[in-house]
Amino acid sequence: MVIYGASGHAKVIIDIVRSNNEKTIDFIFDDNHSIKELLGIKVRHNWTNEMRKRPSVIAIGNNIIRRNITEKFENAFCEALVHKSAVLSTNIFIGDGSVIMPNAVINSSAKIGVHCILNTGSIVEHDVVINDFVHISPGVTVTGNVQIGEGTQIGAGATIIPGIKIGKWATIGAGAVIINDVPDFSVVVGNPGKTIKFNKLENE
Repeated sequence: MVIYGASGHAKVIIDIVRSNNEKTIDFIFDDNHSIKELLGIKVRHNWTNEMRKRPSVIAIGNNIIRRNITEKFENAFCEALVHKSAVLSTNIFIGDGSVIMPNAVINSSAKIGVHCILNTGSIVEHDVVINDFVHISPGVTVTGNVQIGEGTQIGAGATIIPGIKIGKWATIGAGAVIINDVPDFSVVVGNPGKTIKFNKLENE
């Protein structure tokens, strides 16, 4: 497999792959020519036809960049990568290209879209729906029956109470407590969470 991006996020993905001993990382691709290797793995800088034949995962935390890469990418993406310490119900769905970090928990009937990140120690409870390109930061608690729209970022340590709907491309600040529905593109901070501004459209 190929890892796209030689960042700190890539280091964690390397740890996930090594923790499971199920896949081999052939190389990492990054357009920064100053990076020659990462954790002992060679970094290549020119995207070749041979690379396009290999399954890959995008190791970039920015949701918009991750989405934009998929739109011009010809590779098949890997099945979700899950750290061996994560706790997953047998009755869930996780889309291709998503990454589940150490000690994350996903409970019954949750649905996770493609190219999502569930970061270290995050909790996703029963019947949650997380759409494509969402990033759930470390220590987040998403309680039951929550819906999170495409491309939304949930900041570290945030809590979302049951039944809440969060729109697409929103940003939830670190430590926020979300007790009301959140419109598309909102930036919400505090306890209780309040909208302070709106993100630009994701395609701008």
